[in-house]
This record gives sequence, structure tokens and C-alpha cells, in this order.
Amino acid sequence: MSDGKRRDWKVNGPHFPGHEIFHMKGAPQDPNRLYASQSTEWFGQQIQRSDDGGETWQPVSNDFQFAGEPGTHLWYDGTPKPFEFTRVWHLEPSQTDPETVYAGAQDASLFRSTDGGNSWIEMAGLRTHESAPEWAPGAAGMGLHTIIEDQSNPGRLFVAISAAGVFRSDDAGESWQVKNKNLTSNFLPDPTAEIGHCIHKLAIHPARPDVIYMQKHWDVMRSDDAGDSWDRISGNLPTDFGMPIDVHAHEPETIFVVPVKSDSEHFPLDGKLIVYRSKVGGTDWEPMTKGLPQKDCYVNILRDAMAVDSLDECGIYFGTSGGQVYVSPDGGDNWQTIVHDLPGVLSVEVQTLP
Repeated sequence: MSDGKRRDWKVNGPHFPGHEIFHMKGAPQDPNRLYASQSTEWFGQQIQRSDDGGETWQPVSNDFQFAGEPGTHLWYDGTPKPFEFTRVWHLEPSQTDPETVYAGAQDASLFRSTDGGNSWIEMAGLRTHESAPEWAPGAAGMGLHTIIEDQSNPGRLFVAISAAGVFRSDDAGESWQVKNKNLTSNFLPDPTAEIGHCIHKLAIHPARPDVIYMQKHWDVMRSDDAGDSWDRISGNLPTDFGMPIDVHAHEPETIFVVPVKSDSEHFPLDGKLIVYRSKVGGTDWEPMTKGLPQKDCYVNILRDAMAVDSLDECGIYFGTSGGQVYVSPDGGDNWQTIVHDLPGVLSVEVQTLP
């Protein structure tokens, strides 16, 4: 926690010692409400909610049931495997209703609660899509890890699944369309196939919801037509493999990525931790290094471990597998460490409190 200058930080907790927090997200309509996806090998999955800005937490419903028969998807070896619920990868509170929150799960499925997490209903139109038998897991499993609600277009939702691709609904989740045109993945038998692309993260700016940025398993991409087609914007990046991508709060054409060396070596190229920024919506990238380690740094930055705040001078945040959390209070120009020596950081989210 810090003031608007974001120079001095207060760290409290741990709030869930011994538990893995896979994702945490605040409700835009209620700055005191937070949701966390908590899990342990012993007790399994649990959703926690705070209504006082994270000071205290309470468990809410963990009843995630598929609607109807599970059906099948592909396993790593290409054989059919039944869908099963393993964990919640991502929580996305609604932009318009403080009691509505979406949950993206493994195996790839989408749930919604309209009572603050006290009950969950599967939005089964996604998992029962005709392409679902062709979906297959990425290296970490088949997770639905990105959920975007279009504030300007009621009923429009985007989700991303590893490894299936991007899907869009224009009717509040009743039906879904595949949105993978122009994506290429060389690990697929057919690199241009409609299904099977390993999307790492999507990001949009609320002021321009038809413009979507994507960090893919290799390639940084952009769509200017709400996902109907994609163009490669990796440009002059030294490597375009990475996990997170995010957009400046006040500049819709300013985007941030943190590349790592490759899909088999998940650490910064040459041991130099660099955030790359484009102020023109991609293709032309500049390295941001001031305050970041430029020698012997071998950490990874995961898909939900980057966030931006909405203050007048936009702050950029990211966490690492080495337990550091960094902030730039000036849009990426300068960086400092908020905290270090944590367990590996899976999720970084920012909430502006009243």
C-alpha cells in the first residue's frame, strides 16, 4: 500500500500462509472488494473474498459444477480426455455490477456468480462449443486465463484459452465465435489451424475496446476489429516470447511486454531484465531498464503478474518468479522494488482505494 507518489510502500500479511494464490482481482465498482483464488494440494480450490480492501477475508462458494455432461478435449498425446474441474485460474469482477464476477477454470470453462461469489453457474455455451473436442492443454494445463468484458458493448465478452485460442461472445456468453484468424503456431501440425493456438494474455484499453493486444506463445499481436483478424506487431523486439501484456491507463497506443529468452528458457535474454514499451501500438519498441537488474537475472514474469494503475501518471507493476515486485510510477521510465524475497509471484493487481 502506498500514497499517490508511490515511493514508499507498506507491506502486510501473509494473509494465506502456506496457500498458493493463483489469482487475485479487485471489483471496479467497489474498491474495497477483492477476490482471490486460493488452492492447496491438501484442501483443493477455494475462492476467498474481502470487503475491506484485503484486511480480512472470508471463504465463499467453491461449488463449481459443469452444466450437463463433461464432454472431452484432447490430451497431450492427442487422445480424448474428459473435461474436469481442477482450479480457478482467473477471476474477473464485472465492470458494471459489483455483485457479478467471472471465473476462468481448468479444464477450460467459464463460470459466473451474480451474488458476490456465493454461488456459481457455468456459462456452458463456451465449453460445449463445437470446437471443444479439439482443445488441448498448454504446458501448465488447459486454463481459461483471460476474461475481458467490453464496457461499451453490453453482452460482449472475450476469453483466451491455452491452448485453444481466442473466443468472443456478443450475447452475454450464450454463444461463442472463434477469433484466431491470421494466427500462426509452428508447433501445430497445421500452423494456421483455426484451433490450438497457445494464447498467453490479452489486453485492451476501455476507450478502444475493438483494439486488442495479445502476447502469444511466440509473437506479439494486435487486432483492430475486435478479434476478427490479427496482425503481428513484434517489430524490433529481441525476442517475442513472453507471458504478460498490458496497456497504459491513459494512452491506448502505449503497451508493455516483458520478453524472456524462449519457450524452453524462461528467463530474460542475456540475464537482463527489460520491460519493452511501444508508444505506437506495437512494432516499434523501446527498452525500459532504469532500476531493473541488468546482470545475472534469471526470473520469469507470468501472465497475470503485470498490472497498471489509473493515477494521473500511470504506474506499471510486475512480479517475478524470484519473489520481487517492481513498480514504475512514471509509465515505465524508472523502476523500483516494492518488495522482494516473496515466493514466486503469480498475480499482481492494483486497486485504487478511496
